[in-house]
Amino acid sequence: MSVEVISIGTCNMDFILKVPRFVEIDSEMYIETIKTSPGGSALNFAVNLARNGTKTGLIARLGNDDYGKMILSKVGGENIDISRFVTLNDQTGMAFISVDKGGKRSIYSFMGANAKLSLLKKDIDYIKSSPFTHLTGVYWEVAWDVARYAKKLSFSPGPLLSSFGVDKLKRVLKKTELLFLNDKEVNILTGEQIQEGSQLLLEEGVTNVIVTLGKEGAILYSQDKTLPAGTKKIKALDSTGAGDAFAAGFVFKWLKGEKEEKCLEFANQSAFRCLNLLGAIN
Repeated sequence: MSVEVISIGTCNMDFILKVPRFVEIDSEMYIETIKTSPGGSALNFAVNLARNGTKTGLIARLGNDDYGKMILSKVGGENIDISRFVTLNDQTGMAFISVDKGGKRSIYSFMGANAKLSLLKKDIDYIKSSPFTHLTGVYWEVAWDVARYAKKLSFSPGPLLSSFGVDKLKRVLKKTELLFLNDKEVNILTGEQIQEGSQLLLEEGVTNVIVTLGKEGAILYSQDKTLPAGTKKIKALDSTGAGDAFAAGFVFKWLKGEKEEKCLEFANQSAFRCLNLLGAIN
């Protein structure tokens, strides 16, 4: 199956715990609702993009366990090429996500098989064959390799990969056409506030920096423009996967040659739909 976009990164089984409020140290809190759902940034992005009609591929690692089988079963029903969805003799990655009544989250992640993601020859050939690659939270060594082989690149580093800083990620950033961050990740990555940090990233070679601002929408920075985009004000049920849905919506319109305004509008709509659901994909 030839694909238009490859998504690379984590794939987890998410355990989503709806709670009245976050637990304090040495205390206890009851859980109102528990939901299990496939997740992880690469999988969330791939599913959202595929549901928009884009032929999407996925490079990720699963464990040889029941959770891995459940994820394979779920993804098998989507328009996603899973030929590089490799099963290892390990546990599938897991994320334990507490969501309070305002939709805010606290996450504990177990990497499992995700920690063993490295690019094999077949992965490299797959990346070279695709016109566009989306990279999510992986180890920086893997990010370096992906940037080396990708023809065009969008990048959602998340908080963990952002914590390595600009210097460690220079060779990835200079290859990045679309960089997706939230407001906190801009500071984690650059040590600066949104405007100053985005300008620094543009100077490092990023073509477009897109920063999500929660209830305030998003803002795009490029060398010749600053473009804010508002969004609807809602009470979020769960923000899990909203950033991945936003990135998928933006990339979908971007690859169709739409203007930045249309890309931001559709990206916000995609994230908005995700906020009304418990879990990243349903």
